Amino acid sequence: MARDLGRRTIDDFGEQWTRFRENPGYYGSSELLADIFGPLLPIEELAGLRVADIGSGTGRIVNMLLDAGAEHVYAVEPSSAMNVLRGNIAAHRDRVTCIEAVGERLPADLDLDLIVAIGVLHHIPEPAGVIRAAHAALRPGGRLLVWLYGKEGNRAYLRFAEPVRRVTTRLPHGVLVGISHIGGLALDAYIGLCRFVRLPMRDYARNVLAKLPRAVRRLTIYDQLNPAYAKYYERQEAPDLLAAAGIKDIQLHHRHAYSWTVIGRK
Repeated sequence: MARDLGRRTIDDFGEQWTRFRENPGYYGSSELLADIFGPLLPIEELAGLRVADIGSGTGRIVNMLLDAGAEHVYAVEPSSAMNVLRGNIAAHRDRVTCIEAVGERLPADLDLDLIVAIGVLHHIPEPAGVIRAAHAALRPGGRLLVWLYGKEGNRAYLRFAEPVRRVTTRLPHGVLVGISHIGGLALDAYIGLCRFVRLPMRDYARNVLAKLPRAVRRLTIYDQLNPAYAKYYERQEAPDLLAAAGIKDIQLHHRHAYSWTVIGRK
């Protein structure tokens, strides 16, 4: 059942990234990458590193890493979006190796300085195999950084979102796009209201969502409604996941009080 759910989720993202191909403005910027990393990894430390990006989608994170100075990036993507990815990283083709595979198939002989999985593990029903593969592909002292949805800070949102997702994960693409357009208008209003009222996720709304182009805000809503599987991690679950695979020196950052960035070393 978990394997089937995982395959459905990969297919969902293949359709999503085939239709939503662009990463404009702040959404594709090194500034946002620095925000995701938080205090755990200054992006200046990416200079000259060999990095793998698990779940590369359209290549957004790949280009962020390269723009921040990574020497070479292995882009790992299992879905039908691989052609989109290759097109979006064309300007950096000589610095990218594309691997069309799930994260568990990351080659063990890459001797990497850093592996990132940003917005990926929470869509994998059984992520332990991905973490083990990442551990094997790192050089001694190499680091693994993951970013995950957090349960803390999202409880009010989840009371609304989880029942809605039981319906929307079964809807066709065109219907989801229409819902996302309507939701985008509501999100615009919510962001504006957060300027004056201390609402849930106010920090994230003002400091991240407000900087995104409106088209990307609609994508953000679609991204919440579309994938077959999504998990919101409690505080200790992500460090435990990394520790079980042998990752050491684990540090945790509660990003904008709604998600977790976690880093550790081999």
